[in-house]
Amino acid sequence: MEELQHEVVNYKYSVSVKFKGSKKAYHFGTDEAIYNYGDKVVVETIRGIELGDVISELRLCEDFPNQKPTKPVLRKASEKDIEDYNRNKEDEADALQKCQNCIDKLKLEMKLISAEYTLDRSKVIFSYVSDDRVDFRELLKELASIFRCRIELRQIGPRDKAKIVGGLGSCGMETCCSRYMEEFDVISINMAKNQLLALNIQKLSGQCGKLMCCLSFEDEMYKEQRKGLPKMNAQVVYNGERFRIQGMNLLNQTAKLGNKENMVIIPLDELKELMNQMPKENTHHEKSKEFSK
Repeated sequence: MEELQHEVVNYKYSVSVKFKGSKKAYHFGTDEAIYNYGDKVVVETIRGIELGDVISELRLCEDFPNQKPTKPVLRKASEKDIEDYNRNKEDEADALQKCQNCIDKLKLEMKLISAEYTLDRSKVIFSYVSDDRVDFRELLKELASIFRCRIELRQIGPRDKAKIVGGLGSCGMETCCSRYMEEFDVISINMAKNQLLALNIQKLSGQCGKLMCCLSFEDEMYKEQRKGLPKMNAQVVYNGERFRIQGMNLLNQTAKLGNKENMVIIPLDELKELMNQMPKENTHHEKSKEFSK
């Protein structure tokens, strides 16, 4: 079977365009050197015709081979384009309510998040979240009869929902995803372990119910800080007494050692020296009667 050939369009120039509500910039092509930083432009996207803001100067595509645009800048936005855009934004709340009424009528298990018109109103896009697969064939029929344009129902995940809705994080600042993040990183529980945090999933989760994105921001630094350090609860001999490592503070560079009688705080550098002095069999295999109970 022959592979499908995609049409390749080579533009002379490219500009970066950002859309309202999005933190990510996209590259669009043009052969006209008439666009400047701050211009409002009408562009063609995979979703349809949209209005965006130019956030870069015009640049030659040949100078940036890794940023070749695939969609064109159609024109500078006219007053009518801006009026249409503002009218669409005002009508989106009404579209959202009409769609919600249809969902309630059909008793569908889906939570509606947003509604967006393309600039020419040829399409309205509804975003929703759902735990299960939704049969929305009847819903599409209802919506098509109301809006008389193309309807797109886009299922999003809980992290995308949090990004759209926004809110305040446990730090008291606006959530990172809605404030500046362009894409989501993979977050694992090991990142919390690297930071020696208590593994309380509720406290480590954001508004989306997933592990907080900020766990990844300093992960590399904490990995570097953990090099050469023992695991928690490892045993060490200090001043002739056997202790268990009860805690380590990487920011203060201190370790907390404790046994039944005493508790001491020592620098991490000193802890590393103590661990290097201990025989391997004592570090990994010897079990003290004091801690075996």
